[in-house]
Amino acid sequence: QVQLAESGGGSVHAGGSLKLSCVVSGGTYSSYCMGWFRQAPGKEREGVAVRESDGTNKYADSVKGRFTISKDNAKNTLYLQMNSLKPEDTAMYFCAAADPSLFCPMWAETEYAYWGQGTQVTVSS
Repeated sequence: QVQLAESGGGSVHAGGSLKLSCVVSGGTYSSYCMGWFRQAPGKEREGVAVRESDGTNKYADSVKGRFTISKDNAKNTLYLQMNSLKPEDTAMYFCAAADPSLFCPMWAETEYAYWGQGTQVTVSS
């Protein structure tokens, strides 16, 4: 049973930074396509960053140049470094992993098989 557990959320002022972590257990971590998604109150969940199993990273236009997704295979951990945070980045952030037998679903969140419980990020102006 694959399980994902996020941490690292918190409250910061605009311009600040946070680093989210997502620890993966129960699966072959290195072969997963994984992503970070977020959901703000009253809004639909949206993709933030995706890291394919070959190391290719993709970012939503709204976070390009500010956020960086990375993986540490030795620690079975996915990261999201968030810099220059804005109030509009306030949301619950979730990590997700796709079934390794399938192509990477990229921004198609319904195709991700495994999800964490989320970690809250709040950015004040």
